[in-house]
Amino acid sequence: MGEREWATVAFEALTRGETVQVRPRGYSMRGRINDGSLVTLEPCPVDELAVGDIVLARVRGWLLVLHQVVGVEPGRFQIGTVAGRSDGWVSAADIFGRVVAVAE
Repeated sequence: MGEREWATVAFEALTRGETVQVRPRGYSMRGRINDGSLVTLEPCPVDELAVGDIVLARVRGWLLVLHQVVGVEPGRFQIGTVAGRSDGWVSAADIFGRVVAVAE
C-alpha cells in the first residue's frame, strides 16, 4: 500500500458506512497516533464530535488527513495536529469518521 493509500481505503469504507482499520503513515499526530499504528475508524454522527476527537477529514478541499478536532462551531469543525498546527475549518460534510482505537 502506498504512503497515502490508507486514506483512500478509509474514506471509501467510511462512506459505505463500514468500520475500517488502517495503518497511517506520518508524524503529525505523534503521541496519539504513531507512524504505522493500527487505527480503527468508524462512521459517526457529526453532532457527537467533540474537541480532542481524532477524525478522518478532508482539508483544503482535497487532502484527507487523520487529525484532531480543535474547535467546534455549528456545522463546522477546526482540524489540527497535536503540535498545534491548524488545518483550518471544515464543514460537517468533510468529516468521514472518528478514531475509536489505536494499537501499535
